[in-house]
Amino acid sequence: MKINGEELKTLAVFPTMMTVPDCLVVSSNKLGGGHGEAKFYIASKEDMYSFYGQAGFEVKCFLLKKDLLSYMVAIKNEYFTPSLDYQKKDQLPQLWQDRMDMIDKLDDVIFFTIKDQNQIGGPRGYINSADDAYQIIRTLALPLVSYIYVEKVGTESAPLFYWKLFVDFTAVNEIQNGPLVFKYGKKKDAEKPAVTKEDKKAEKKRETISRAREGQGKYREALLEQCRFCPFTMIADERLLIASHIKPWAAADDDEKIDPYNGYMLSPLYDKLFDRGFITFTHDKHVVLSKFISPFTWKQIKLADNDFIRMLPMDDKRYEYLKFHHENVFKGTFDFKD
Repeated sequence: MKINGEELKTLAVFPTMMTVPDCLVVSSNKLGGGHGEAKFYIASKEDMYSFYGQAGFEVKCFLLKKDLLSYMVAIKNEYFTPSLDYQKKDQLPQLWQDRMDMIDKLDDVIFFTIKDQNQIGGPRGYINSADDAYQIIRTLALPLVSYIYVEKVGTESAPLFYWKLFVDFTAVNEIQNGPLVFKYGKKKDAEKPAVTKEDKKAEKKRETISRAREGQGKYREALLEQCRFCPFTMIADERLLIASHIKPWAAADDDEKIDPYNGYMLSPLYDKLFDRGFITFTHDKHVVLSKFISPFTWKQIKLADNDFIRMLPMDDKRYEYLKFHHENVFKGTFDFKD
C-alpha cells in the first residue's frame, strides 16, 4: 500500500470484521431511538490488545478518500430505497448527496487517533475517538449493513492502522426484496384498473429481475451460454452450478441485475468464496486471495494467491463489473491495474 508516496508494508489484518452497530451511527441513520454514542465495541479485549497494543493504547489510524467515495457508491441503493426503517428514512437520498459533497472536500488521506476504553470493565474491547475522521464513519455508515476492515501497516516500531468502510452485501440481500408481490393482490377482476401494454412489460421485467435474484430464468440461461462450467472445478452439470453476481444484487441497478456479463457460473464453494469477497480476479485471470482465510485453509482448498485460472471468462464488460468487486466486495487490499 502506498500512502503519500510512501510504500507501507502490511503487518497484520484484524481477525474479525467490525460490524457497525446501530448505537454508533448518527441519529439520521439509526434504527432505534437516541442519538448514538461514540464508543465502539470492536472485539474481545484479548483480540484487540494483540492487534493494537497493550491496555491503554492510543494509536494512529487513517481512512482513504477514495474508499469513502467507493462506499457511498456501493451503499447508494440502500440510501435511496431503504430496506430498513431508519430514523430519517425520507431524508436519506438528500443526505447521500450532502455526504458525497462533504467527502469531495476531504484530503486524500484522513488521519485520526483511537484510544482504548479500558475503563469499561469486562471482556469486551471498546475504542473511542474525538477526531473528525472518526465522526465521518459515524455519519456515513448505515448500521448492520456496514462493516470496517482494518490492516496494520508500516513498521512494528511505528505502525499505522488502515480502516476501510465496506457494505455487507450479504446482510443487505437478506433484508431486501422478498418474493415477487403482484400489483393487484386478490381484488376481484372488476375492481382492477385496465392493464396497459406498458404495465405488462413492467410486470414482465419485475418477474425477470425477481428470478435473476435467485440465479434463475433468462439471466441464468444467458450466463450459461457464456460460462458453461465452473472455471475452477470444470464441473458442467447445471444442477451443481450457481449463477453468481459480480456486482452484488443489492448494489446493481435493474439492468445490471439481469446482465449475464455481471456473473460467473461457479461451484458452491467458489461461489461462496467469491460472493463473500474472499477471492477476486485480476484482468489477466489471476486469483487474489483474502488474508481473512488462513493459509492452512487455502492449502486445503488447493488454491494459492496469484494462481492463473485459465478457463475464467474475461472480457471488457465483465472486467468493468470486477472493478466494483475489487473496491467494494473483496476483503483485502490489492493494487489492481486496468
